[in-house]
Amino acid sequence: MARTNGTRSAGVADPGTADVIRRASTASGTDPSLLAGYLDILLRAARTGRGLTAADRSDRRQIGRRAAEDSVALGTLVDVYLRATRLAWTELLEAPKAGHRDVTAAVLRVANDAIVALATGYDDAQRAAIRSEEALRREFVDDLLHGGDPGRLAERAGRFGLALAARHIVAVIRDERPFTDTDERTRRLAEVLRNRLSPSGVLVSTKDGLLVCVAQSSDSAAVGDHLRNAVARDDPGTIGIGRPHAGAGGVARSYDEARTALELAGRLGVSAHDMLSADLLVYQVLGRDRAAMVDLVDTVLAPLEHTRGGARPLLDTLTAYFRAGNAMAAARTLHLSVRALTYRLARIHRLTGYDPTSPVQRYTLETAVIGARLLGWPEAEASESE
Repeated sequence: MARTNGTRSAGVADPGTADVIRRASTASGTDPSLLAGYLDILLRAARTGRGLTAADRSDRRQIGRRAAEDSVALGTLVDVYLRATRLAWTELLEAPKAGHRDVTAAVLRVANDAIVALATGYDDAQRAAIRSEEALRREFVDDLLHGGDPGRLAERAGRFGLALAARHIVAVIRDERPFTDTDERTRRLAEVLRNRLSPSGVLVSTKDGLLVCVAQSSDSAAVGDHLRNAVARDDPGTIGIGRPHAGAGGVARSYDEARTALELAGRLGVSAHDMLSADLLVYQVLGRDRAAMVDLVDTVLAPLEHTRGGARPLLDTLTAYFRAGNAMAAARTLHLSVRALTYRLARIHRLTGYDPTSPVQRYTLETAVIGARLLGWPEAEASESE
């Protein structure tokens, strides 16, 4: 066979080429077709100095994609190419000596460019697989949280580590900065939550700017503790936790409860860190008869609107007093003296006719305050009148 500059001319039927491909593939445990055309490129570079053509790069990218789809590790793919390059260098190219530096540079250049093209194709396939998996995951999460077809959900649940026959609790986390799938903070919190709650039986995703955690458990309080400990470093904002329910429909129900806990906690001006969905059931019951609630608020609290500064300061005083349970603690919360706070309570008694310190009258007044929070009174009433 003719030689040029110490190299053999390229030929697809060259038994030496076939032997190099076989040995390199066997050593790396890969399919020989992953090297298809590569040694011809090396031999051509040694003979002519030409680098990769557009078609060569496209072929290597396609091979890189195929390797990724066939679950060949990128390190293994690079290994078989470097191994084939080394064998070709010593056995086909006859190791050009000092006078053939151009040949050396050409061969190393095409080897480098071929591996870069392989890695590019490999990365493309990986990204496509991730996008496809994320699309399937997003579809599953949407169906799960909104009560999709139970049969189809059960079929897909195993892929995401959920056994829907068990009882699950859904928790949602809301922050001033919405959570997104591409947010590094979302990825980090999801990893922490999975590690703390258990890598199996836990699904973490985002929905409408919230971080959503579906956990296999029957203890809402325990899940809440785990969540608060897991995200304490990030101080992510407010956590709402649903009750445990079984089945695909149970997940959707727990999710609705967690969302409701967030909403009611915001309207009531309390932290959902301290309130589970079960704790908020009484407020949901109170809010169902809106007409009766409006009537109660108007009857009991309307006199507070006619004071200097409006009803808000006195309403906040009642809220702090009812939560604290005593005047001293409430005064600290409002940054008032105990004397100033007791003066406000006495004033509320005079205006409304209800004594906040009386066990008999307190219930009516406290229920009216809760109703005011739920209705957004008096601010909502003022905006409607405008």
